[in-house]
Amino acid sequence: MKSVYSEGSKPMRIGASTACFYPLETEKALKRLAVAGIKNAEIFFNADCELSGKIFDEIKETVEENGLSILSVHPYTSADETMSLFGDYPRRFDAMMDTYKKYFEVMSFLRADVFVLHGALKSAVVSDELYFERYLKLFEEGKKFGITVAQENVSYCKSGSREFIALMKKTLGENCGFVLDVKQALRSGLTAFDILEVLGKSIVHCHLSDYNDEMDCIPVGKGNFDFGKFKDMLNKINYRGNIILELYKNGYESVDEIKNSVAYMERFF
Repeated sequence: MKSVYSEGSKPMRIGASTACFYPLETEKALKRLAVAGIKNAEIFFNADCELSGKIFDEIKETVEENGLSILSVHPYTSADETMSLFGDYPRRFDAMMDTYKKYFEVMSFLRADVFVLHGALKSAVVSDELYFERYLKLFEEGKKFGITVAQENVSYCKSGSREFIALMKKTLGENCGFVLDVKQALRSGLTAFDILEVLGKSIVHCHLSDYNDEMDCIPVGKGNFDFGKFKDMLNKINYRGNIILELYKNGYESVDEIKNSVAYMERFF
């Protein structure tokens, strides 16, 4: 299977997510990344008001004034995807599609090309067939905007299962993409390498962090993650997607650790 990104079509880009500073307001988090000298970012939108008006104008200003590249977007509406995208009430699905088109329009303006999807919770009563059908509709809509809707491996969602994502890849073929999240793999009882072996060239985006015996999400280079093996496996699939640092605020102490983590990844990859 070919990658969503053709080999050699774009360089690998490395950055950090505004989610690293949650619950700091999104526009302030993006500015904090810019002040740290980080040029590539994923925006985690946390409220509908951030997608337009004064707040979005501030986001645009930060992007333009600092020469930032927005690589990807994560919606705060992930929590609604079980009921709306993958529920049994078609009107909610249609309404959620309209909501996500708003994200796609914003992403087109920002030139972001990956939309991160959590999908349905493990407890959701939805058949695999319907799940893949609904995802495909969203995926096809994203393509109209030049965007890849990418399924993330999330421990508390159906996508936390290696068997589920393998079936999704097999069923949809080239009509799907995936986000590999290292910490979420660990929380599923897996490793990043397990996910790589299953998904291979279907992976279009990575959320990277390190881990140790006490914590599963810490700055890169400060834990036990085998970056050498990870780099080798990415090279084998000719990976040209993004690598985004995504930490939680209890996993680090200063902005310098964010800055140093990105610098570490840039040197390594």
